[in-house]
Amino acid sequence: MTTSYDVSPGSPEVIDRREGPYGEVVLRRHGGLLQIIANGCFLMDTSDGRSERLLVDAALGALDGRTAPDVLIGGLGVGFSLAHAAAEPRWGRIAVVEREPAIIDWHRSGPLAELSARALADPRTEIVEADLVAYVHETSDTYDVLCLDIDNGPEWTVTEGNESLYSGTGLAACKRLLRPGGVLAVWSARPSADFAGTLRNAGFQQVRTEEIPVARGVPDAVHLAVRPG
Repeated sequence: MTTSYDVSPGSPEVIDRREGPYGEVVLRRHGGLLQIIANGCFLMDTSDGRSERLLVDAALGALDGRTAPDVLIGGLGVGFSLAHAAAEPRWGRIAVVEREPAIIDWHRSGPLAELSARALADPRTEIVEADLVAYVHETSDTYDVLCLDIDNGPEWTVTEGNESLYSGTGLAACKRLLRPGGVLAVWSARPSADFAGTLRNAGFQQVRTEEIPVARGVPDAVHLAVRPG
């Protein structure tokens, strides 16, 4: 997610509004920005992307020197994380799990294509339409890195059902998807000492938090943890 501090004049223009499997999803234009709103809650916009890029870079930096690591990105959003991963030749498979068909459409043939068209054309990229919370429990695939960005943080979820992803049970499912020595990276709109403790209790090692200053308020954060192996 990206926290917006846009001060563009005028009212936002609704470009598309759809009823999805989890409620209403809206794409708006406000000045030069594109914004995604879900059930009346601001999710993200195209104003920055620094913290989404850090999510990908910090995870790769925390990984050992394995060749062509596979990464799972949880949440397509406005495409910052995907585009940044696809611009890095060291990645192998780049899978993105997104539960909202509207968001996938906006990237494939809508206004968000300008951010992600090159990444979507990359042969390493795969878009999986699924609920990430269910996916981590059900898939048999494994990855070297999980980059999760489906909420405003472990303590500020978009929908109530997402809370389980940050619990011991959800983190155990994430750990099952990771190959030995793999990295879990979780984006958050604010640092969470409690979540860092939950990661350690779930058996992750090398738990740390990287912060990204924002224009106003508390910094964004990326929580990093490594599966033993």
